[in-house]
Parts: sequence; C-alpha cells; structure tokens
Amino acid sequence: MSEKILVRGVNWIGDAVMTMPALRALKKAYLGSKLALLLKPSVSALFETDPFVDEIILYENRFKGFIGKIKLARILRKKGFSKAVLFQNAFDAALAVFLAGIPERIGYDRDGRGLLLTKPIRFHHEDRKLHHIEYYLDLLRRAGIKAEYSQPWIYLSLEERLAARERLSGLNRPILGINPGAAYGSSKRWFPERFAEVANWFMKDTGGSVVIFGGKDETSMAQEIDHFVNRGQIQSFANTIEEAHSLLNLAGKTSLRELVSCIAECDVLITNDSGPMHIAYAVGTPLVAIFGSTAPELTGPVEGRNMVMKHDFACSPCFARTCATSDMRCMYSVTADDVYIGVKKLLPDKKAVFFDRDGTLCNDADYLGNWNDFKILPGVEGLGVLKNKGYSLFGVTNQSGIARGVVDEAFVKEVNQVFIDKYGFDGFYYCPHHPDEHCLCRKPEPGMVLEARHRQGIDLKRSYIIGDKEVDMALARAVGAKGILVRTGQERESRYADFVVDALNDAIRLVK
Repeated sequence: MSEKILVRGVNWIGDAVMTMPALRALKKAYLGSKLALLLKPSVSALFETDPFVDEIILYENRFKGFIGKIKLARILRKKGFSKAVLFQNAFDAALAVFLAGIPERIGYDRDGRGLLLTKPIRFHHEDRKLHHIEYYLDLLRRAGIKAEYSQPWIYLSLEERLAARERLSGLNRPILGINPGAAYGSSKRWFPERFAEVANWFMKDTGGSVVIFGGKDETSMAQEIDHFVNRGQIQSFANTIEEAHSLLNLAGKTSLRELVSCIAECDVLITNDSGPMHIAYAVGTPLVAIFGSTAPELTGPVEGRNMVMKHDFACSPCFARTCATSDMRCMYSVTADDVYIGVKKLLPDKKAVFFDRDGTLCNDADYLGNWNDFKILPGVEGLGVLKNKGYSLFGVTNQSGIARGVVDEAFVKEVNQVFIDKYGFDGFYYCPHHPDEHCLCRKPEPGMVLEARHRQGIDLKRSYIIGDKEVDMALARAVGAKGILVRTGQERESRYADFVVDALNDAIRLVK
C-alpha cells in the first residue's frame, strides 16, 4: 500500500525554492506515494505545476492559534496521512501534525517541539553552517531517508513562458532584470541610485532594456530607480507595449507565477539576497547577487551562471534586519562598477545551433545501442558552414534507453564524441533519465540548452534548434530560439516550428 506523506513547507519564497531538492528526494524515496504540501498561499504558486507534488493544502489565516490548529488537525486527520515531514521549524507545525494523529512525525528538534515528534532530529551548531538546501536534505538523511542533491527547479508551462515573452516583446534585447527589494529588511537592500547607474550603463552599452521587479510593498524602490535613470538615454515605458523600448517597471504588477516567468525571460538579473534571487537560479537565468548582512555560503545562489558581490567586514554577516551602526558599510562597499562588470561577464553573447541526434544527425534506430545501427544522415558533413557564420554547435538528445536498461551509457558517450571529433561540435549533452523522473534536462524541459548557456555564454534568443520531433520544437519555443523541424524522422508537421524542411541541408541554409 502506498504511503500518504504530508510535508509542511516553509513560508518565504527563497526558502521554498531551497526545499525543492529535499521535496523531490522524499518523493523519489517513496515511489508510488502521494505527497501533499501544506504551505501558505503566498508561496504555493511555486509548486502549482510541480510533478512531485500531488496535492497542495493551503495554510490559511483560519488555522492560526490553538483553535485554528484543531481545525487544521481535523482536516489533516481525514486525509489519512501516514507520515509528516516538517521543513518548517516552528512549534505550531509540530503541534498541528501531533493533533492530527499522524503516526510518523519527522522534524528538527527545535523550539521545544521534540516531544511532539516521533523522529526528532537533533539540531546543533554545525547545522547553522550548512547551505539551506543541504539543511533540508540533511533532515531527511538523518531520518534514514535517501536524499541526493538535485538542482532546484521551478516548472513552467510553455504557455506561461510565451505569455511572459509577449509581455516583454516591446523591449529591446538583451534584457536586464533588476530586483531592488528584500522582504527581510533594509540591511539586505542595495541602493536605488546604484541600480539605476547600472541600468543606464547597460542600456547605453548594449542597446538593450531593463525590467524592474518587486512586490506591491516595493513599488517605491522601483519608482526611485525609475526616477534616477537618465531619461535622456531612454524612452520610458508608457501606457502601451508598443511605446516601451528600454525601461519597464513591473513592481507590484505581477503574480508570483508571472514574476517567475518574466525572470526566466531575462538575459541577466541583478538582485539582493531575496526570493527573486532564488527564483532566478531555479529557472536558469544568469544573475549577479549582492550580499551584505547575510552569507552566500548559507543562502547564496547555486547552479547556473551567477556571481556574488560581497565585501567582508568584521561586522558582516550580522543577519540583522537593519544595520546596527546605520552606516551600511557592507552595502556601500559594493559599487556600481563591481556589479556592472559582473553583468558584462555573465551576459550571454554567443550564438549557437542545437541539434537533436537520432533522426536528425544519425538514423533513429529506436534506442540506438550498437555501431551496426549507427548511420550518419546526409548534410552533417556540411555543418562547417555554420561554424564559419560564427555559430557554436551542440547536440541535445534524450536517451531514456539508459534508464530503461536497453542502452549502455558508455556507448551513448562514444556516439556523441564522434560528432565532436569528426564534425566540429563544441559539446554534446544527453539526458539519461526515465520520463517518470521529471528531470529538468529531458526535452522539452530546457535543462540541456541552459547548461550550454551557463558553460558557453550562449544567447538563446539568437540561436536555433534543429530536430525531427515536436519536443525539439517545443524546446525551441520555450527558450525563444528559432526551431527548424527536419522531416528526416517520423514527424512531418509541427505547431511550434518556425520552419519545416525536408532535409538537414535545407535547415543549414535557413540559419542566418
């Protein structure tokens, strides 16, 4: 019989992102289980399309106080959970699952709640030194649950990505996102005039645009940046998308899902240590993170193309909401020059062509597993033309046969190496996972092309994806690349392709 597991999620956006690897490890450790996530409405949208979450239970205001906990406990009891895992550290979280009579209750032994847990995990000083992602994973490990690290990832639908792209379509590329807020307190916030200085340099140097993000209570900071930006250099965002060319202020104008989608569309984000910082690396957007009162070793960005700006002082990190000395020296020490140099280093500037493998570059043998079935398709020998046009060449191939046990991974690597050694490919990425793993690298999820952007600085909006399947074209549409479907496989048409051609040679001629 499968288990029904309740997870009490955390209350802040950044923390919620950092629980994602542990949440997915828990689901994988109990295959076939039903996993429900109890958390506040303010963060629940992050998990709306997460394939590892079977049910979201909203922790509403009516559940506050002891009477509220009794109401919540009655609801939880009716759902028949066999296990509860508490990512939230509060006493109230343990009280609710205790009152619900959930047989197994796992959480850190903090805030005097140890007697309410069946598996209280000792909390000690060393736990404070862990990055928060590892803090949540370590809870599972110390409870005897296998928990491997995985990249935090927010699942976006293609429709959400396209809606965000349409919203930003009046802006010139590249697009720099700015997040000037930080809900924790003023000690984590860099200065509006410095954000504006970076914005001016960026627009002047690149001809690109700036989008300002923020919540409803951060609109004043966004307006300050808007004010400081040199209006002589730009046309500010006005009433219609057609009038926008360089500056768009979205502070207070997006839902959480819309914020995630718009950040995913940015070429670089500059941000304080905040929820949007964690969103950025969880959608693969390059970012410059500014730290002062907090420690990147504990809450800093992970994975992807990112850079941390921080200068050490005796009083930093203090973890205070406001600066005790009122001089904010840790923030003042980070200059606009520092941040803009970081932006320039991270800004993707190379163009590439990504190719599916089986059915596009070589014949599709239905789980190609030996050299007898390997055959290069016509046109591959002409790919050097694209190199001469300044394009890097990458392969991106789904290889679920590895997880299914029908294809040897070493053989996959050998085949991919042929294209690198003989045909000038700059890299070849493959996804070895089963579709049921819902990994971020299996097409049409963009993990493989985002990895190329991270390692090689690829501007996906100036790139192409060539393949013989609809998933290749959906991938192209998701990342904003041009998609070319070649009719060398089984699929003849595509609703997502920009072009449909008969052969690889025709696709090569379309790449400009």
